[in-house]
Amino acid sequence: MWLFTTFGFFSAVQKPGDDFLTIRGRSAQDLDCLREKYLPALGPTTMGGGTDYPCRARASHEDVAAAMGAIVRDVTYSNFKSAVSKAMGHERSHTYHNVWTDLLAIEREGE
Repeated sequence: MWLFTTFGFFSAVQKPGDDFLTIRGRSAQDLDCLREKYLPALGPTTMGGGTDYPCRARASHEDVAAAMGAIVRDVTYSNFKSAVSKAMGHERSHTYHNVWTDLLAIEREGE
């Protein structure tokens, strides 16, 4: 699962044989923000331990679910990209916008 927020980008997966979720990111700072704001039970960040994300940490499904609920309750903005720009700067907002643009292809699926 991918999660784009006003404080970071995350990928959550359950690795084979693991009962926990691995929360992966492109930025250790994003994982730090997640831990500080919503998920204090998130384990320590490890660097370079995977194939496609340089940063990762682990947490239980229950802790991640509680964090997701809190994240959703804190949504107060009317425009996500503007909120990202305000919180994380224009460069991150532009990166998210590029993903949003690429996702427009979904609208054309099945045409």
